[in-house]
Amino acid sequence: MKKEERLAKEILEAIGNGENIQSFNHCMTRLRLQLKDYQKADINKIKEIDGVLGVVEDDTLQIVVGPGTVNKVADEIEKLTGIRKGETLNVNEDDIAKLTKEQIKKKNNTPFKALLRKIASIFIPLIPGLVASGIINGIANFAINAGVSREETWMKILLLLGGGIFSYLAILVGWNTAKEFGGTPVLGALAGIIIMNPALAEITLFGSALTPGRGGLIGVMFAAWLMVYFEKLFRKVVPSAVDIIFTPLLALLTVGLITIVAVQPIAGVLSDGITNGIKTILDVGGVVAGAILAGFFLPLVMVGLHHGLTPIHLELINTLGSTPLLPILAMAGAGQVGAAIAVYVKTRNKRLRNIIKGALPVGFLGIGEPLLYGVTLPLGRPFVTACLGAAVGGAFQAVMGTAAKSIGVSGLTLIPLIVDNKFLIYFLGLVITYISGFIFTYLFGFKEEMANDI
Repeated sequence: MKKEERLAKEILEAIGNGENIQSFNHCMTRLRLQLKDYQKADINKIKEIDGVLGVVEDDTLQIVVGPGTVNKVADEIEKLTGIRKGETLNVNEDDIAKLTKEQIKKKNNTPFKALLRKIASIFIPLIPGLVASGIINGIANFAINAGVSREETWMKILLLLGGGIFSYLAILVGWNTAKEFGGTPVLGALAGIIIMNPALAEITLFGSALTPGRGGLIGVMFAAWLMVYFEKLFRKVVPSAVDIIFTPLLALLTVGLITIVAVQPIAGVLSDGITNGIKTILDVGGVVAGAILAGFFLPLVMVGLHHGLTPIHLELINTLGSTPLLPILAMAGAGQVGAAIAVYVKTRNKRLRNIIKGALPVGFLGIGEPLLYGVTLPLGRPFVTACLGAAVGGAFQAVMGTAAKSIGVSGLTLIPLIVDNKFLIYFLGLVITYISGFIFTYLFGFKEEMANDI
């Protein structure tokens, strides 16, 4: 039996089998399961499954199995249950009632966390495309810096392949937003088209020409949410016989006008405030700001909310041409790498050493969850010392002013995307962070008896 098939069968058994799944999907490292009855899931049993690196109990049950593996495990679950990824099954009120008050409280948390989770769910499906496009852009960037002309045919092809998703990202974000909030995806896509359409520049309102792209992805998400809201509102009053004609028509006309008159200007002010605020914090705060941002990023990854920052990175790129925030936050993963190496050097525990050996390669490439859930977080103190190492690297990147022209990757794979030819400076920051995470962990973060808890 293949590893992925075994993992899928054991996970299904531990959650109460396929009939307990309401919906499921996955990101780069985690299975994300929405269950009908969370009381049927044996969390301790899931954690003990060989190949499961960690479990996050949130609005969904997130099971960390690592990059590459997660896609195959999801495919096996699809085969075993007949439930397609992203498909939501009907759930009755009796099933919902089985959730305890404590579970409901845990799932709801705070409105801010709920908002970040929604934003993360919008962008997680886009990550593979952002990663692939980002790497291609990085290759093209290297070639241009080496003196290759943009007019070369092969360079034009690279720039076409690398830039495609960023040219039409608003449409994809609008689609996913409408889907996430329970509306018709194509209407959400239309919201993205409205905000980014070059034809806006030919329209003059209140004495000023409209600006294509004003409000960015923040505006797109809000306009797509409005599409869902008005679609549901009109569906309540429009007769079923003509629903297919008048509901989308009325939603598009209403939200289109609101978007042009109100959403774009308001979202534009909000977008400018966020990007200018972050730039000011980094310019004024410097070393302290970089240390705080990098040092506290791992806890955000721990609860799966880090993808909620994706639109901020994209707005920084849209406004400034690059994101100075990404290289700083990338140091969080580098701190973990250093911490894991220190644990590997000190421990004699064979199982722990094998986990580290398996997780380190992707850790160097910027995928930190296998190390996070398999090593540093279960051990406790190494998680803290990894954050301290990250703070040192974040301070360095902030002082040196490194920035990335694209997103989707981290760690060593971010090097080609660094702007202003600061590739070596960014790499030096990585090395400094590896060393800092190692030293903090080796001296203060690990004792051999901790390995018994893994």
